[in-house]
Amino acid sequence: MVAETSILEFSHHCGTSTQELVASVLPPILIIELLLGLPGNVMALCIFSKTFRTWRANIMFLFNLVLSDFLLLISLPFRIDNFIGGESWTFGDAWCRINLFMLSVNRSASIAFMSAVAVDRYFKVAHPHHKINYISTKQAAGVSCFIWAVVISLRIPLLTNKLLENDSLCRSFSNYENPSLGIQLHYTVFALEFFLPLLLLVFCSVSIACILRTRKLDKVKKGKRAIRTVQVIVGIFVFCFFPSIGTGLVALYLKQLGPKYCDAYTFTSQLFSTSIAFTYLNSALDPVIYCFSSSIFRNYLKRVVNRTGFMELQMSRRVSMPSGSD
Repeated sequence: MVAETSILEFSHHCGTSTQELVASVLPPILIIELLLGLPGNVMALCIFSKTFRTWRANIMFLFNLVLSDFLLLISLPFRIDNFIGGESWTFGDAWCRINLFMLSVNRSASIAFMSAVAVDRYFKVAHPHHKINYISTKQAAGVSCFIWAVVISLRIPLLTNKLLENDSLCRSFSNYENPSLGIQLHYTVFALEFFLPLLLLVFCSVSIACILRTRKLDKVKKGKRAIRTVQVIVGIFVFCFFPSIGTGLVALYLKQLGPKYCDAYTFTSQLFSTSIAFTYLNSALDPVIYCFSSSIFRNYLKRVVNRTGFMELQMSRRVSMPSGSD
C-alpha cells in the first residue's frame, strides 16, 4: 500500500513532463533526416521495382526494408509539425493513433527485415547447402507477409487505446498511472524488439567472421563484403536503436524510486523523447545496407556514375557461392 501510494504521489508530483529540450532540438534534426532519407529510399524503391524479374529472396527482404523505411518517413512530417508547435497535436485523436501506429509498425518492420537480411547472409556463409538458401521469390514474399502480419498485430493496441492527452499531447509513451494491457504490450514489444534482434545480429556477425577466417576467405573481396555487410547492420542497429531503449529503461527505473527523483526522471524522459531522432535516422542510413547487400543496387549506382564520364566503375558480379554476395 505504501509503495502504491509512493508511485501515485510521484506521478502526481511530476505530472506530464515538459518537453522544452524536445521542442528545441528535434524539429531541425528530423527535417534533415527526412530530407536525407526520403530521396535515398525513393531511389531504392525505383531501383528494386525496375529489376523485379531478377529478384532473389534477399532482394525481397531488402525491398520490404525499403518499404518500411519509406512508410515511416512519410509519417514523419506530422511528428515534425507536432514538435514545432511545442508538442501540440492538432490532427485529432484518430490520426494521433494512426500516426503512432504507422511509426511503430514501420520501426518494428525495419528491425525485422534488417534481421532477415542478416540471417539470409548467415545461412549463405555458414550453411551454403541448406534448403533455406534455395527458397523461391514467392516463398520469400510469403515470409515477408508473415513478418508484416506479426508486426501489425503486435501494434494493434496503439489503435485501440486513447493516446491523445489533454487534447494536445500525442504520445505512445506517457506517464500512465495504470497503463492498460495493450499499452503494457506496446512497452514490452518496444524492449524485446531491441534485445532479441541484437542477440541474433551479433550471433550472425561473429559466426560469419569466424567461419570465413576458418576457411581463409576473410581476406578475399567477397568474404570481406560478407563480414562488412552484417557488421554494418549491427552498427546501424545499435547506433540508431540503443539510445531510445537505454534512456527509456533508465526513465522507468527512476520513476520507481520516488518523488525526490522527479527532476532526474523528467530530464531522462526528455532525453528519451529526443532519442527518437536516432530511431528515425535508421531509415536514412539503411541505403548503406542496400549498397553492401545488393549487387543490383550497387550496379545501378555505378551505371549512373559511369554515365557522367568522370570515372569508370567496374560492375559487381552476382555469384552463388557462400561468399555473402547476392
